[in-house]
Amino acid sequence: MYNFFFLEVPEHLPFLLKGALVTIELSLISMILGTLLGFFLAIGRLSPRRFLRLPLDVFVEIIRDTPLIVQLLLIYFSLPEAGIVLSAFWAGIAGLTLNLAAYLSEVFRAALSAVDPGQKAAAISLGMSPVAVYRRVVIPQAGLACLPTLGGYFIALLKDCSLVSFISVNELLRHATIVISDTFDSMNTYIMVAIIYFVMSFVSARIIRQIEIRLTPSNRRGTITIPLTMDKEGAR
Repeated sequence: MYNFFFLEVPEHLPFLLKGALVTIELSLISMILGTLLGFFLAIGRLSPRRFLRLPLDVFVEIIRDTPLIVQLLLIYFSLPEAGIVLSAFWAGIAGLTLNLAAYLSEVFRAALSAVDPGQKAAAISLGMSPVAVYRRVVIPQAGLACLPTLGGYFIALLKDCSLVSFISVNELLRHATIVISDTFDSMNTYIMVAIIYFVMSFVSARIIRQIEIRLTPSNRRGTITIPLTMDKEGAR
């Protein structure tokens, strides 16, 4: 125990934290891109046009029904055969983003569908354009409803980033394997890795919870008023 806390931790923790920073970077970029892509996938899958909805449904099913590690390996090792060459880091981003977007499209689709159609009809009757209805009525309510689920997916994404070590991205787990190859001490190294993952997930959960609290309407200062009339500029 003495060796672990006073010798191994001071020696290897800085190196492992460098990998943890890459893990956080992968998670943040993939979460932003995956959220945006997942939202537009959801919009497309709610379209009444079959020619648009069907290919998106097929894409989501393929991504959801195949393992993430297989998707990463295909992107990194197979796409170069088609002339598409990505660095390990961006291949990891692409795989994580596509995988996350497929799952989030279901979350967004359910949240958007849950908004009361009567509110949409009322907004249109006030002169809002369809884009304004989505921007000012549908998206704020759907976004607040799915925020806890988004937080859960982000925490899961932090841990899923360990899979990109298989395509040689120098994130936390790959840094751990380098330490193990030098020290042959797998148990203590993996304990440090587990602690780092726990801290990242715990802090992320607390931050997400604070965001939820601040965005809850009952906790906001002031009140929101909806105008009964609006001009053409306000309807846009």
